[in-house]
Amino acid sequence: MKCCRGDANPDAGTKIRLFADSAGYCQNPNCLQHLFVETSNGKTIHFGEMAHIIAASKNGPRSSLELTNKERGSYENLILLCANCHTMIDKAPREFTDDTIRQWKHTRAERLANLFGICTYISREEVRNAIEPLLCGNRVIFEQYGPSSEARFDLESETLSVWYRKILGIIIPNNKHIIAILKQNRKLMVGHEPRTLEEFRQHNDDLIARHVANKDGGMKFPEAMDRMMVGDV
Repeated sequence: MKCCRGDANPDAGTKIRLFADSAGYCQNPNCLQHLFVETSNGKTIHFGEMAHIIAASKNGPRSSLELTNKERGSYENLILLCANCHTMIDKAPREFTDDTIRQWKHTRAERLANLFGICTYISREEVRNAIEPLLCGNRVIFEQYGPSSEARFDLESETLSVWYRKILGIIIPNNKHIIAILKQNRKLMVGHEPRTLEEFRQHNDDLIARHVANKDGGMKFPEAMDRMMVGDV
């Protein structure tokens, strides 16, 4: 997702926001390209490229003399695409207008919301049943490949590469799904559960910052999430 455009280069916060919106996929709603792929030798590569909707330069695709460099590098003027879609929109700017590309972002966001199956449940048990498979999947990945796994002691292991790929491609999207479900069913929460949800949300934000923008530190996974929506009121 490298972009060397001076003042039109997005800052770390914008990069994090774009990745979070993409959930690991090209933001062209007609493209199903996953942006993180593991090669046959265990290495992880990504196809994600930050594309400018209005060109980063004054003579590029969909250029405009009205935008400042800062505006060119803003979240509103960027979309995260696979390499093919990025090349496509820049080689055919008349067909892929700025309005068309902005609509892509909007459509992708709506489809992700529908994909996540965000709905209102009647009982806490239903909410728990919805988030449990996602929590379980993340837990298995953490135990198998995470920093506490036994494989971390094997210097020849590809565990680190697999861990990185699964964080970006599975854990972070799963976390966004969990957060969306819980926010929609906040009225069923009791006790400290609202605070636990906020801690989990910040944990996911920090996870993205660490693995997308190379920021150190951040909030750890709140253990109370393992008991979220467990039991009746």
